[in-house]
Amino acid sequence: MSEVLVRATGLGKSYPKAFRSSDRLRALGRLLFSRRPIDGMTVLADVDLQVRRGESLGLIGANGAGKSTLLKLITGVLTPTTGSVSVHGEIGALLELGAGFHLEHTGRDNIAMTAALYGLAGAALREKLPQIIEFADIGRYIDEPVKHYSSGMVVRLGFAIIAVLRPDLLITDEVLAVGDEAFQKKCIRWMQDYLDGGGTLILVSHSMYHVQKLCQRACWLRDGRVEMLGDVFDVTQAYLAFQERKSDTSTEPALGTRGHDVEFSVIRASINGHDADTPLLLEQGTSLLVRMQVRSRDGRVPVLMVGIVRADGTPVYGVGSDMDGYRPRALGNGEFAAEVVFDHPLLLPGSYSVRVHPLDPEGVRLFDTWERSITVRGASRELGIVHLPHHWRDPDEAA
Repeated sequence: MSEVLVRATGLGKSYPKAFRSSDRLRALGRLLFSRRPIDGMTVLADVDLQVRRGESLGLIGANGAGKSTLLKLITGVLTPTTGSVSVHGEIGALLELGAGFHLEHTGRDNIAMTAALYGLAGAALREKLPQIIEFADIGRYIDEPVKHYSSGMVVRLGFAIIAVLRPDLLITDEVLAVGDEAFQKKCIRWMQDYLDGGGTLILVSHSMYHVQKLCQRACWLRDGRVEMLGDVFDVTQAYLAFQERKSDTSTEPALGTRGHDVEFSVIRASINGHDADTPLLLEQGTSLLVRMQVRSRDGRVPVLMVGIVRADGTPVYGVGSDMDGYRPRALGNGEFAAEVVFDHPLLLPGSYSVRVHPLDPEGVRLFDTWERSITVRGASRELGIVHLPHHWRDPDEAA
């Protein structure tokens, strides 16, 4: 088993209330003269986390979830309020623009000062200096004061130092998003090479594509706590599904009307034999068997509609029994049953809902809705809702 480079146990961070002068004085008094905990705002709580050598971990979550605070605790910029964190090995951190740079000194001088913090000086620094300057690629500005740099140039200089020194653990926040597109691509290529060579990465990003591309595991922080920790695809897909549900603007009829005295109602339904209210977890490509039983108040044969929508309400696919010329089987006492099978659906990983609707025989009016959530999981970085079968070929093979 590989060495643990980062271990956080019960890690938490709180800040005292300091909106008024009296709040600040009270907090200072408790800090100096009391052992009681300081009343304040908790931004991180009960984080248990391990990162082993050679692993890559993505930290995801909404703004204010505690991601940057966790990075600062790991790097020692902040001290924890509760719990502990230990780090083994050399850390290279890119957390904030210009952090650690002296704005009055030149880029070349800042390289020397930063490298010295990593134990690199003298002949070793002279050997590495041309590589750092070449990677940063900021031209004559290398001998200009850093205060004259754009935000993108600051990122270039900071990342160039880290790239050449190749620390045991690289920790980076969203600062890379500030650089231009060409430099971002350069950084991504370097990180892939760094990871292939056994490097260890903790990456904060709002881009699930980059998290899935660069990381093996992911940690989803929500309101300062670990909501989910595990395989990168499982965690990012759960996070995206959560975001889709939050943005759901669906105007579908209210659920749960079945059992009321309506003309057509759903008695029961199931997906792959699963009829519980909890979401159903499916591997990508698994066939869907939707079984439904409905009641017709006056015995007329209903039209049955089955639809699949994404968690945010975006329609994916819908089909009615009348479209395919199918007539639900009569069970007697005004009840009808049917099954529909979606053979190996092409849904991409994500969160969806399957809906069953009974309509009048004309297929015009909708009377009831049955809905169950499904989560499709799989190691896919394709974008969108469905997989479209395709293949790549050389242009000279085209007909």
